[in-house]
Amino acid sequence: MAGTAREIMTGGVECVQEDETVLDAARKMSQLGVGALPICGNDDRLKGMLTDRDIVVKVLAEGRDPGSTKAGELGQGKPVTIGADDSLEELVRTMAQHEVKRLPVIDGHRLIGMVSESDVAAHATPEQVVSVVRGVYAD
Repeated sequence: MAGTAREIMTGGVECVQEDETVLDAARKMSQLGVGALPICGNDDRLKGMLTDRDIVVKVLAEGRDPGSTKAGELGQGKPVTIGADDSLEELVRTMAQHEVKRLPVIDGHRLIGMVSESDVAAHATPEQVVSVVRGVYAD
């Protein structure tokens, strides 16, 4: 059984830069086959997360132009993250508490990976998986 976020994360995470357009981000999501991308700043720090749902709800539904709206405009507040050496228990608690399906893994200030629900399902106890699912899909 894995003990830390580093042990179960998926590495080599692609970012969308904060000054790239939402259209660029959507294309990158399509190419990578993912539904979310971290938003990274020019200072190499994580600025937020951008999901396919954000694009639909915050850009398209509001009549904004995805070709001119910057990804950084959609990153709100401090992103929820987990430290690379934090325990699986802490990771599960964080995902459930913040109701997130994906959790960026940080080493210092550098983004080094991402943990998804499927990563948790493959490495955690059944009770931990249930905790994440209940937190993420709570009404």
